[in-house]
This record gives sequence, structure tokens and C-alpha cells, in this order.
Amino acid sequence: MEEPFDRRAVRRHRDRAAATLGGHDFLLRAAVERLAERVAESGRRFPSVLVLGAAGGLLRDAVQPHADAVVEADLSFGMLRGPGVVASEELLPFAPGAFDLIVSALVLHWVNDLPGALVQARRSLRPDGMFLASMLGGETLRELRAALLSGESESRGGASPRVSPFVDVRDAGALLQRTGFARPVADVETIDVTYADPLRLMAELRGMGETNALRDRPRAFTPRSTLMAAAAAYRAHSGDAGGRIRATFQLVTLTGWAAAPRTPPEAPTEERPPAARLPRRLRPA
Repeated sequence: MEEPFDRRAVRRHRDRAAATLGGHDFLLRAAVERLAERVAESGRRFPSVLVLGAAGGLLRDAVQPHADAVVEADLSFGMLRGPGVVASEELLPFAPGAFDLIVSALVLHWVNDLPGALVQARRSLRPDGMFLASMLGGETLRELRAALLSGESESRGGASPRVSPFVDVRDAGALLQRTGFARPVADVETIDVTYADPLRLMAELRGMGETNALRDRPRAFTPRSTLMAAAAAYRAHSGDAGGRIRATFQLVTLTGWAAAPRTPPEAPTEERPPAARLPRRLRPA
């Protein structure tokens, strides 16, 4: 199977981001907030919870009021904040039926074998266990993708893969069904963020641990001419009257259940409309 992502690079990026994550965690906090809402809406207390992708402790803190025991698992040791293990989302080291809830924030879009990771998560749940995950959707960073394509074409006469592909919400919902989850639901929400300039956006992505980890990415430093051409293209197409640039982040939230005799029959995958609190515009930098 083709593996689009360099998992060693993903680990390095998360290791590097771990120490200063608190200064760049606005998107992570938004994802955790939505996951926490769904945990609370379930009305249940979960004896055993796996936090898949430690999120600097944010997700553990969010689910702790609804749990008896919480274990973190992350590709990066530096991201762990509580009891946990260093483990890949692609190879979970847990016994079948070990958890009543598995919750994950902004790590599954870096997995090479997403269906395989979902199958493992499903296997790690007890009957009637709950799975919740937030990941970046296909419209994420569409402005940056277009600007880099334009800038590199102008300065170098060609283009390299510089922004990762992200999952489509319909594909993600269908994957839940295919991998054995009952009552699958896929929600999508778009968050518009403004930055002073494109370089501030790129610095923010580095601080999040979300920089390019494609296996076929360029390994040399990006030439200044390419960056300047990309920045100019970004401002031309996605700048506002105040001189700031817009960046789109799309959050896809997945919900599924490990089927049990008392679980209602499976429903079709549902794409729920964005919440009433949207649209929102953030100014993190």
C-alpha cells in the first residue's frame, strides 16, 4: 500500500511542537471543545478511556469528569501529560475490548492507513463503547495550497507537494461504517482564521506540529523567492481590506459506537449542518 506520510517526520514535528504547544493550540482547543460536548451529551460515565493523540493534556482534562481512568497514547513522548504510552495510531498496543471510550483530536489525518487505524480502534472498544475523533477536512488550508502552487510555479517553473491532502467528510463517515462502527455520524465545521501575513500562518502551523510530512515533500529549504511569490499570491487572492490574510480550517468530527445487543440498528452516515455558533473568525496572531 502506498504510504503518503513520513511517520518519522510526523513524530519529529510533534516532538518539536510539544514544548510550546500552549502558544499555538487555538485549533486544538476548538477540536477538544467539540469532542467534550459530545462526551457530555452521551450522558454516560466511562470506566476506561483512551485518549489517542495526547493533545498536550487538553483532551485528558476535558474527558476526566466523565471517566474513572484515562490513558494517553501518542506518537510523541513530549505530548504526553498523564499516564500513557508512546504508540502509533496505526498499531495500538491494547487488548481487544480494553476501553469504553476512545477519543482523538487532530492526529488521524497523519495516518497512512486510516481504515486500519479505525479497525484497531473498533477492536479496542468494549461492546457499546463510544468512538469520537476530530481530524482536519479537505478544505483545510485551501488558500495556502493555492498560494504555494502559484508561488512555486512563478519562481521555479514547477510545483512540489507542500500541503497534505485531508479527508473528505463523506469519505470519513463511510469509513466508519466500513470498519464496523454502528450509528456513524460525520460532522463538518469550517473555521476562518485571520493572520497578519502568510509567514505568521506558516509559523503557527510549525507551532502546532502541522507542517509538511508528505513522503515526497521537498527536502531542501524553500527559496526566499518562492516564499515571497507565494506570499504575494496569498495576499492578492485571500487578503482583506485591513491587510490581513484568511486561512480556512475544516474540522471533521466522527462519532461511532461498538455494536452491542442493546444498540439500535445502524443508521446511514449523517452529515449534520454546522452549529449555530458559526461562522466564526479568529485572530490568533
